[in-house]
Amino acid sequence: MHIAIQGFEGSFHQVAARNYFGKQISIEACGSFSELVRKVKQGNVVDAGLMAIENSIAGSILPNYSLLKNNGLHVIGEVYLQINQHLMVLPGQTIDDIKEVHSHPMALLQCTAFLEKHPHIKLVETEDTALSAKHVRQKKLKSTAAIAGKLAAEIFELDIIAPNIHTAKNNYTRFLAISKDAVEAPADANKSSVYFQTSHERGSLAKVLTRVAAEGINLSKIQSFPIPAKEWNYYFHADMEFDSLEHFNLALKEITPLTEHLTVLGIYKKGNTHA
Repeated sequence: MHIAIQGFEGSFHQVAARNYFGKQISIEACGSFSELVRKVKQGNVVDAGLMAIENSIAGSILPNYSLLKNNGLHVIGEVYLQINQHLMVLPGQTIDDIKEVHSHPMALLQCTAFLEKHPHIKLVETEDTALSAKHVRQKKLKSTAAIAGKLAAEIFELDIIAPNIHTAKNNYTRFLAISKDAVEAPADANKSSVYFQTSHERGSLAKVLTRVAAEGINLSKIQSFPIPAKEWNYYFHADMEFDSLEHFNLALKEITPLTEHLTVLGIYKKGNTHA
């Protein structure tokens, strides 16, 4: 399979894509989430895409929800990845040799506690963690380290001289597997992503949520988004977890009349978490 990801070879997106689709995949590296979505939507460039949607520390990646909705794509699955950051260098270098550390601004921020212990090291922001590792290798940058994931160190043959330097150890990112075409829900499906719009009447959202709860559906996430040209009106993205498709379908039947619009983005199995 050929899978579109945001980022470069060795990125966390590639790690997550391998965990979900299998290590045998090839990747289509995209410079932005918009490019990723565009290539999935074209249908003849890649088989599917994998896109980060939220992080346990930073929260929702709001523009990606809009990309998903506005381009008519389908959610076919999900996967969770623990984000572990490592300090890597050319073979033979030590921490005392390092004068600069290159990485994405978010990765540098995630490793603040470690970096503060080495005030002599200059921090250099780059566009991607894996790309920083690639530059250290390709340009043979002595006295320069990169902060990236383990896969980047393996691909670019760098030594990890300080593993797991991220401050927060509970840093997880959720990724959605997306496709141009809908797929049949697996028999063991237990999760769905939907978006819906209610009227601007008092209690309209509460009525929907009450019916969802009454059918035994767990609302694991709900996110509101303003509707352009309709001041103070919103549509909602919701992730619902259930014990059986029968319960979910019954809940849909109950809440559809309570909404002005409802679209099921996908029905799939809850994702696994990988370190």
